[in-house]
Amino acid sequence: MNKKNLRKYGKPPFSIALLHGGPGAPGEMAPVARELSSYWGVLEPLQTKSSIEEQVNELYYILAKNGDPPVTLIGWSWGAMLGFIFTAKYPRMVKKLILVGSAVFEQKYAEKIMKTRLNRLDKEERIEMQDLIENLNNHLIEDKEKNILISRFGKLLFKSDSYNPLPYKNEILEYRYHIYRYVWKEVENLRSSGKLLKMGKQISCPVVAIHGDYDPHPFQGVLKPLLRIIKNFHFIILEKCGHEPWIERMAKDRFYGAIKKELKF
Repeated sequence: MNKKNLRKYGKPPFSIALLHGGPGAPGEMAPVARELSSYWGVLEPLQTKSSIEEQVNELYYILAKNGDPPVTLIGWSWGAMLGFIFTAKYPRMVKKLILVGSAVFEQKYAEKIMKTRLNRLDKEERIEMQDLIENLNNHLIEDKEKNILISRFGKLLFKSDSYNPLPYKNEILEYRYHIYRYVWKEVENLRSSGKLLKMGKQISCPVVAIHGDYDPHPFQGVLKPLLRIIKNFHFIILEKCGHEPWIERMAKDRFYGAIKKELKF
C-alpha cells in the first residue's frame, strides 16, 4: 500500500470507500469517513494520478488490496463521477454507488454553473474569481503558483456553494492543479461527446444520488440523465443544502440519516 494515496478509518472489513472531489483536492471527505467509521470500516483513497484511466486503475488496486469487495462507493462532486466511471468498468467491484453533490452528466446543464456561483458573491469577490479564472488559464504561470491560486479559488467556491454552513475546517491536504487540469479536460470531453453517460449502461448495481437544492450544480443534470440510463436508480433531494451536505447546518443530520439508511444501518 502506498500510504500517500490511502487513509483507513475504523476496523476491517473495509466495505466502504469515499472518493473526494476536485479533481486534485484530496482529504475533504475526512469528516464523513470519521462519522461512518463508528459503524463500518472505511477507506479514503487519495487520488494521485493525472488521468482518468490512471485514477481508475489506482482505485482498483486500492480496493482490491485493502477493501472487501464488492464495496459501497460514496463519491462526492468529481468523486461521484470517478465512482460512476469506475463502476462502469468494474461492476463486480461495487455493490452500491452513492453520488453526493455530483457534477452534471450532460454539458447543457453545466453552462449556468459558474454564472450561478458568481451571482452569489459580492462585487469584489466576483472580480477576484474572474481574475483567478483568467490566471489559472494563463499558460505562462507555473503549476506551483496555480496550486496557491486554486486554493483561494476553492475558498470562494465554498462561499458560493454553501447554503448555511457550520463552522468548518478545510481538510484538503494539498491542492494539485496539474491533476485538476488534465483530468477535468478529459471529463469535459467525455461529457460533451455523450460517452460519459453511455458508460452507465454497464452499471448493474443500485445507484443513489443525494443532492442539495442549493447546489450550483443543478440537480436536474444528475436526475434526468441517470433516470434514462440506470435501471436501479434512486434520487434524494436535500432542502436548504449546498454542495457539501455534511457541513450544512440545516441538512447535515438528514444527509447522514440518508447515507446510513442506504448502508443498512
